[in-house]
Amino acid sequence: MSTYSLSHAAAAVQVLRRHLERRAPGDDALGHELAGILHHLREVGFGDGLAHGSGHPVAALLDGELPSRNGRVADVVAAFRPLFAALPWRYGYTPRPDFPGLETRMAWAELVGPLAPFRSDRACLGLTFIAPRTRYPEHFHPAVETYFVLSGTARWTAAGVTHERVPGDWVLHPSDIIHVMETGDEPLLAAYTWSGDIVSPSVYPQAAEVSYQPGN
Repeated sequence: MSTYSLSHAAAAVQVLRRHLERRAPGDDALGHELAGILHHLREVGFGDGLAHGSGHPVAALLDGELPSRNGRVADVVAAFRPLFAALPWRYGYTPRPDFPGLETRMAWAELVGPLAPFRSDRACLGLTFIAPRTRYPEHFHPAVETYFVLSGTARWTAAGVTHERVPGDWVLHPSDIIHVMETGDEPLLAAYTWSGDIVSPSVYPQAAEVSYQPGN
């Protein structure tokens, strides 16, 4: 199993953090949410050492070039690229027979959070990857969630309204809103944050139970 340097991960998070800082001053719901995330990040201890990856199949899918038509986010992709194969990629749901193999085609790697390498009980931050031609079906969670698209174009549907999102776009999901993400010919890589109730799991609307994992 691969390992990665926590100091390198902390440096990559710092690159991402600068993008949050540039967007947070906006006087809107997204700006206020990111300002709160930044406040919580100031309380996180970004230590040194080594951490173990998970060996999830998406690590192999991240080997190739990630398409991005927005040079403004290239610094974030470049900062995380050396870490991709070793990050703690996970899929937290019970497998669904109506979406066979979904657990091998998408995952999230949490770097800040209650169970993450950099501990926080107030916020989560990490990366989400979804392979090409993959639908992440309807789901919801109590946490307030943001996404920052780093690579790939995908369709986001929330409360029945669909938008195409491209690198450099931000997405805000209020608490408990049902949302869907679907990729076309490109894989999706996006940074995410959670705030509020970051312990209750993300669930499919008709699912009986899922295991805990933020960043959904």
